Amino acid sequence: MGTDLINDLFIVMLAGFIGFEVIRRVSPLLHTPLMSLTNALDAIAVVGALVLVGEHKSRLSTILGSIAVVAATSNVVGGFLITDRMLRMFKSSRPTKP
Repeated sequence: MGTDLINDLFIVMLAGFIGFEVIRRVSPLLHTPLMSLTNALDAIAVVGALVLVGEHKSRLSTILGSIAVVAATSNVVGGFLITDRMLRMFKSSRPTKP
């Protein structure tokens, strides 16, 4: 079990570094499409975390799954708020002519 945990932590660490490097190099013009993509991926993470919590395999998996549900859900909500704010920046503040 010890080597499985170390391997899993290594994969999470590599995924974090790769994800950070990919997102850091994205142009600001592509931020809104990127946020919608990450919101879709986070929604998948929420579903996976809910499945993990629902299985009740161990106390640790239930606790970690609950933390994952909260973290992924807050990320989805924050992504939608940021995307909405960015889209409002592109709307015209002038009244439209009839």
